[in-house]
Amino acid sequence: MEHKLKIGITHGDINGVGYEVILKTLSDPRIVELCTPIVYGSSKVAAYHRKALDLPPFNFNIITSAEQCAPGKINMINCFDDELKVELAKASTQAGEAAYLALEAATADWQAGLIDAVVTAPINKHTIQSDKFDFPGHTEYFEKKTGKGRKSLMILLNDRVRVALVTTHLPLAKVPEMITRENILEKLTIFNRSLHEDFRIEKPRIAVLSLNPHAGEDGLLGTEEQEIIIPTLKEAEQQGILCFGPYAADGFFGSGHFARFDGILAMYHDQGLAPFKTLAMEDGVNFTAGLPIVRTSPAHGTAYDITGQNKASEESFRQALYLAIDVTNNRAEHQSEHMNPLRKQYFDKSGDKEVLDLNAPDKED
Repeated sequence: MEHKLKIGITHGDINGVGYEVILKTLSDPRIVELCTPIVYGSSKVAAYHRKALDLPPFNFNIITSAEQCAPGKINMINCFDDELKVELAKASTQAGEAAYLALEAATADWQAGLIDAVVTAPINKHTIQSDKFDFPGHTEYFEKKTGKGRKSLMILLNDRVRVALVTTHLPLAKVPEMITRENILEKLTIFNRSLHEDFRIEKPRIAVLSLNPHAGEDGLLGTEEQEIIIPTLKEAEQQGILCFGPYAADGFFGSGHFARFDGILAMYHDQGLAPFKTLAMEDGVNFTAGLPIVRTSPAHGTAYDITGQNKASEESFRQALYLAIDVTNNRAEHQSEHMNPLRKQYFDKSGDKEVLDLNAPDKED
């Protein structure tokens, strides 16, 4: 019997559109043919949202541990003992605490090997803050909790474009000081490896954007391109990374030049994500690359402005679920292919072939 991946789903902010996109996605019976979903949240909150949105009846298989999950069913782990008050479209500290507890439970289960990947519904980055969660967002949380010293990379993608960021949740005034050779090279290296291992692209081509308008205009509008970015690209090329640029962001996206590359590395958040969300808001996915854990999420936020109105599209969340499955499978294939070195073949002068297994013990003279 084929093993179905166990995908943990955290419910995010209970006052936003998280449950709406989760319920709409999981109502498709084909989902349980692809994986075994386990929602970390509250069955009562899910029922509240289903009723408020007037969605069709929906049954969860309530379990107390991921080990009890049933294939072919939508499983739910209740993460709370207390009653949760849902206040649609409102920020609340209780909603932040609920988001945090679900996140902690899913992460712990991944660390214990009980689930294969995590898909996170949107959180409110303000209300989730506490003495236990002091991160700018999910990306930094997973880096600290699961990275084991490895650095993460935020990649936003759909089937047309993949955009990664050198700097993420950072005030714009602090961006220039973070545009260093070390940071750019680190992100390029992670991006290149992810495109190869997670997306199975043999020789990925990466476009790198400039920091300044018009790529600095030969130093007239800034010197970061000449002094930092261009030398870093040359260093990356020497390491076998196929990278090109730096390109001025406006012309690069406006001309459609982005379609020629497997990935795009932007210098800061809005430089990469503003054009990305224009191109891919409906089906865009946020993927945290570079870490042992496979974590994806929809590219949108809590969307309080349409919460409770049955207007939220589940397409982005659905694609996030699909991507979690694909990346997990791709990593397994890559690991299988590279688990044992290929045997090297040696030929003697007569042309007879001798195969030596490099894993075999050395023979004594």
